[in-house]
Amino acid sequence: MSSPLPWWHAPGCHPVADGVHRIVLSMPNDGLRAVNVYAIELDGRDLALIDGGWAVPSAVDELTAGLAVIGRTPADVRDVYVTHIHRDHYTFAVRLRERYGARVHLGRAEAPGLHGIQRLGSNVPTTSLHQLRRSGAAELADDVLHATRAEPFDPGDWADPDHWVDAGPIRLGDRTLEAVPTPGHTKGHLVFHDVEHRLLFTGDHVLPTITPSIGFELGDWDLPLGHYLRSLEALLERADAVLVPAHGLPGGSVHQRVRDLLAHHEERLAGTRAAVAVAPGQPAAAVAARLPWTRREVPLAELDRFNQMVAICETIAHLDVLVERGEVDAHPVAGIDLFC
Repeated sequence: MSSPLPWWHAPGCHPVADGVHRIVLSMPNDGLRAVNVYAIELDGRDLALIDGGWAVPSAVDELTAGLAVIGRTPADVRDVYVTHIHRDHYTFAVRLRERYGARVHLGRAEAPGLHGIQRLGSNVPTTSLHQLRRSGAAELADDVLHATRAEPFDPGDWADPDHWVDAGPIRLGDRTLEAVPTPGHTKGHLVFHDVEHRLLFTGDHVLPTITPSIGFELGDWDLPLGHYLRSLEALLERADAVLVPAHGLPGGSVHQRVRDLLAHHEERLAGTRAAVAVAPGQPAAAVAARLPWTRREVPLAELDRFNQMVAICETIAHLDVLVERGEVDAHPVAGIDLFC
């Protein structure tokens, strides 16, 4: 059933636990390479999916091939529970509803972001562009604006779900998942905890080898890193479970990975504070230029324009937390925050 290739994004259907299967759907032209959707066996032939994937041309064939390994088809998918509103998780769920009648479920707190996309009618990340301008990166904001305006946009990808999910239990066959709000990566991000079987479907909230982007926001800017850190800490108050992520291989302790992520962000906050101290009175874009990026620790200038946007938004998210803690001051000047 599993591929002999060692990479997590090897295509196919991979066993996770009894009645739970990981199906890999590709993400063309994206550094993450792929997204995991998890098929959970229900009664008879019915299935539920955790996350839907990205509505790219290959998605139907990849899902069909993966489900065939367990003797199922996409028509057997009854429900899709989406962890968050990003297009690599949500848009193919909507297409599965159109084609096969699956019901789509999404966290209630994602409604403002989804409706903002619907009103805008494009892929333009307006909140992130505002943060770029607040960060002193107006030229980059203009570049991203022009590039995203030119991207194809299908409003059908962003239709409302059938059901807005609140915190609490979800019955799937003989299995109960608990929907747990984990804002930070997005405002309405949910994880789904199977307490009995010690599985936590973490979406992008907890990933095994990378940290999720913080600050690529939909809707109003609302201290995203602060919410993310508190959401991580809340998972330590729950029973530990096996990590079942949207990107990367399942396995290992959620609690241990959460502790690693909390430590990483404390180190990043310290590095950000030190970068401010080197040259006080500069905007977040200048601070980001003094920090290393990605696991390869490359300079900001070596990232493509989209990832420069993500990096600068993440930097200002860290700076906002340092301001909240009283460790850094922010002084707005002509719409740009200067930190010292």
